[in-house]
Amino acid sequence: VVSSYLNVLLNTDRLDNAFVSDGTLKIVAKKEQYSLAGSTKSYTSARLNSKFEFTYGRIDVRAKLPKGVGTWPAIWTLGSNITSVGWPACGEIDIMEHWGHKPTKVSGAIHTIACSGVTNCEEAKIGEKAINDYDSAFHIYSIEWTSESIRFNVDNQLLYSYNPPTKTNENWPFYQNQFILLNVAMGADWFNIDTNFNQSTMEIDYVRVYQ
Repeated sequence: VVSSYLNVLLNTDRLDNAFVSDGTLKIVAKKEQYSLAGSTKSYTSARLNSKFEFTYGRIDVRAKLPKGVGTWPAIWTLGSNITSVGWPACGEIDIMEHWGHKPTKVSGAIHTIACSGVTNCEEAKIGEKAINDYDSAFHIYSIEWTSESIRFNVDNQLLYSYNPPTKTNENWPFYQNQFILLNVAMGADWFNIDTNFNQSTMEIDYVRVYQ
């Protein structure tokens, strides 16, 4: 999928931005002027969307994260009905989200109509964990998704659990299919990018889904 993001980034389908080498997948965010479909941006990267849709299960992703102020890698899912109901009605599960200006913190979260990035809600809070070697060592980012709850884990340690006691379409759209996305975005509208940033890579060892 080729798209612009936060006015600074173009996701491309080039091997410069996403490729497999030495047994792992690399997603590379780069500082470069790049033009596509009449749009010119200052950074390129890739966003990979799986074609595999499923409901409930465990997802494990073993990854090293990129380094650099301005990087914004994510391992996440979206509801497959996004084209018909839109976001956040489709539901979003952020298995792992990281921001380069908060280098040692990784987080997990959900987004729904009842609780999204633009609303304040008590029943869902972002789980965070400090990982000092996030960019130099592989860590396993996971969710366990059932009809009752979504449990977020890092290296098999519980980070956060989302389990609204009364489930509605507004706070629990997670009874329908979701699909997995992997990407490295770059900030700008939300947070600054280091002017000396050149490029950085998210490295994925594996993505496993258990049902």
